[in-house]
Amino acid sequence: MKEEMKSASTLVSNGSIDYKGKIADKRETGGWKASPYIIVNEVVERFAFFSIAVNMVAYLVGEMHQPLPEAATHVTNWSGAAYVLTLLGAFVADAYLGRFSTIITFSCIYALGMVLLTLSGSIDTLRPPQCATKPCIQASTSQTSFLYCAMTLIALGTGGIKPCVSSFGADQFDESDPIEAQKKYSFFNWFYFAINMGAMFGITLLVYVQVEFGWGWGFGIPAGATFASIFIFVAGRRKYRYQKPMGSAFTRFVQVIVVSLRNHLKGVVREGGNLYEVDTKESDICGAAKLPHTQQYRYLDKAAVIIEPGGEPKNRWKICTITQVEEFKSFIRILPVWAATIALSISYAQLSTFFIAQANTMDRNLGPYFKIPAGSVPVFSSFNALIVIPIYEKLAVPFLRARTGHPRGITSLQRIGAGLFVSIFAMVSAAAVERTRRGERSGGSRVSVFWLFPQCFLIGTAEVFSYVGQLEFFYDEATEGTRSISSAVFLSEIGIGSWLSTAAVKMIVRGSGGVKKGWLREDLNESRLDYFYWILTGVNALNFFVYLWVARRYKGRRSEPAAAVELAAGQIHDNGEGIF
Repeated sequence: MKEEMKSASTLVSNGSIDYKGKIADKRETGGWKASPYIIVNEVVERFAFFSIAVNMVAYLVGEMHQPLPEAATHVTNWSGAAYVLTLLGAFVADAYLGRFSTIITFSCIYALGMVLLTLSGSIDTLRPPQCATKPCIQASTSQTSFLYCAMTLIALGTGGIKPCVSSFGADQFDESDPIEAQKKYSFFNWFYFAINMGAMFGITLLVYVQVEFGWGWGFGIPAGATFASIFIFVAGRRKYRYQKPMGSAFTRFVQVIVVSLRNHLKGVVREGGNLYEVDTKESDICGAAKLPHTQQYRYLDKAAVIIEPGGEPKNRWKICTITQVEEFKSFIRILPVWAATIALSISYAQLSTFFIAQANTMDRNLGPYFKIPAGSVPVFSSFNALIVIPIYEKLAVPFLRARTGHPRGITSLQRIGAGLFVSIFAMVSAAAVERTRRGERSGGSRVSVFWLFPQCFLIGTAEVFSYVGQLEFFYDEATEGTRSISSAVFLSEIGIGSWLSTAAVKMIVRGSGGVKKGWLREDLNESRLDYFYWILTGVNALNFFVYLWVARRYKGRRSEPAAAVELAAGQIHDNGEGIF
């Protein structure tokens, strides 16, 4: 009897199951027993992605003979598509496959894309002839199509993996257990540390291989690593905790919109407690607990108004449950915060485009025998994260926790705000350094590439604060049935930021005189890139104040697990997560 009670106390309470389909046991599954397998998968995916992203402009310009502004646009569009496709990956995971199977499926698609990219970099007939003097022969339609096919598969693979891997990692911690819930926030910090570890190796090791040994080796090594990561990820399957697919959240959202509009047009009025909910312990969303009713966005409550009393309605296109309506409300609440953080992604997009273009024109010699590859410059940003995160996790969090009483030291919204504030100074530094670079260049000398360190360091610091803050925020504020989608919404912001960067470049090129006479020309030394950076500085400053306004008014959903964690830390906050 005692053994049965002990066994029951070690079972998770969030509905997670083990690989046999039984309720997961904390002693055998989840936590830091399972997380390393997940983190390794993410390290390799970022290793491959960044080895491509930071040097793809050089590949398109040097091998495919595209103009610099056009190549930068193609790379930002590709990167943007990879992150926006996370919405597709989240839909597949939540509605059909579950997170584990979705990661496996899209990892295989990713690996196939890497194989095709390796062929493009290895086979001469898949690229135009080498060119010593301009004008060069442009890549043929078939050569370009083959390359874009490979990049499309990689973007699709990224879109399927990214929204699931962080949520799947967080699923390994039971939120109703204060100890495990606290470990979950440490997981988010170390998860971002892993992202930057993979990025650092991709930016340094792989870029060096690409420069010294050729594109075939540069693309082939991450392709092999991608296959290895799939086997490592599968090897941890006995230790994982799994959440069953809960059906399409998008369908449930549309049902709430349709039913509430229909009832509004019919003149239906909500009265007191005449809202519908199923008569069972759990909600009718597979694997999800019931959600309490809230007063925010009350017009959506009309979707759950009981018009014909009696019976048990089944058709959700006619009447929705309170839980279904509250699920949609929770999703709507995060959208203003999401929109108010996009500007940082526009600035971050410069890390793999114009920052590298600047590095190409600077003195990159490190001693008499080694020259830093231009594509490795973003390592300044990744290296920053590798230093800051351990310090923040081991020193800053305990220090802040002792003074604020908050389990994470500061709230997720405060952490995001800190990142947005730092991003302003990152672009100020970028504009000042670019002006100095041009001045020295016109005088016949070249400044050291280490002048780019401040802007890369600051943009990396901004990412350390904002990215992890957003990981925490979007996971915490999501309901059980929308966590993959919530992560995808956050990640799609990075993609939209890349596209907005492309749009900004095009508008500035057209508005300032074109690629021959404008601010952004094919020859960076004749461009006025510093003007572009000053514009981004203004955008970041304006965005920061907009974010403050949004964050001050944010009212988060109040979940019992979050309350349990805060109670364990000694403080309950009544209004969710306000910024102050």
